Amino acid sequence: MNKITDELLRLVSDFKGSFKGAFNIREDGQCAGRQSTKNIRIESKTDAPGLVIRIQPGTKGESVYIPACVTHGDLDDLVYNDFYVGQDADVVIVAGCGVHTDDDAEARHNGIHRFFLEPGAHVVYKEKHIGTGSGNGTKRIDPVTDAVLSENSYLEMDTVQIRGVDSTFRRTTAKLAAGARLLVRERIMTDGDEIAKTDFEVTLEGEGSGVDLISRSVAQGNSFQEFRSSIKGQNRCTGHSECDAILVDHGTVNAIPALEASHVDAELIHEAAIGKIAGEQIMKLRTLGLTEEEAEEKIISGFLK
Repeated sequence: MNKITDELLRLVSDFKGSFKGAFNIREDGQCAGRQSTKNIRIESKTDAPGLVIRIQPGTKGESVYIPACVTHGDLDDLVYNDFYVGQDADVVIVAGCGVHTDDDAEARHNGIHRFFLEPGAHVVYKEKHIGTGSGNGTKRIDPVTDAVLSENSYLEMDTVQIRGVDSTFRRTTAKLAAGARLLVRERIMTDGDEIAKTDFEVTLEGEGSGVDLISRSVAQGNSFQEFRSSIKGQNRCTGHSECDAILVDHGTVNAIPALEASHVDAELIHEAAIGKIAGEQIMKLRTLGLTEEEAEEKIISGFLK
């Protein structure tokens, strides 16, 4: 594992020199370290680059780390990871990604993750993205997530794009059975000429299923962001999507929600708010001794928490 990978891991997955429990470290398209546990088995796919992660029924309090790092330009890393989470398991999955280039060639990672949750399974999925390096090569991260939630299962997705990613297209689809719940918290920061697009499509098939999609973003410089969400209610269910964005400089944000109810007891809501930082917020912090730049940074930091 090279030095750049070590630095990226510390930024995206709280790496402190080692991981406890099950893990697989992906470096420039190759495995740089792997460990399974009694209850969590990580194996290489036989038909495509990527992993099969099997979590035994009833597994409690364990974590799985599957970070991926691209450490130079002229690399397009594609990986397929499948997660099979057994009945009543309760686990945390950490899947950070960092791309780095010091030259003029593009560095890209495309992770396609599929989740299959058995009845009663509970998963917290954490994902941080970052781009680093002094080169002019484009840094791209294009994740795809596809989730199938069985009865009374729960998936919480906490996704963060920290900085430095020139282009990202994040696609998430999910189908929920009876009593299943999906919670997504997305936080994105863009600057310069960066582009970030998000596309959610959630189908609430089962009675009593529900979803909350919450996106908070800051578009600085000349950056552009687009948030698309589609929630389809096909039974008695609840669906909520929320897009809150702050514009700084010449940043642009589009919010494009879609709600489709095909059952009389489907309750679907969308909320969106896009605007600049309020002047009174800046003034209040400046009275405490902060400069305008420091006040703005403080407000943005709190907004993205």
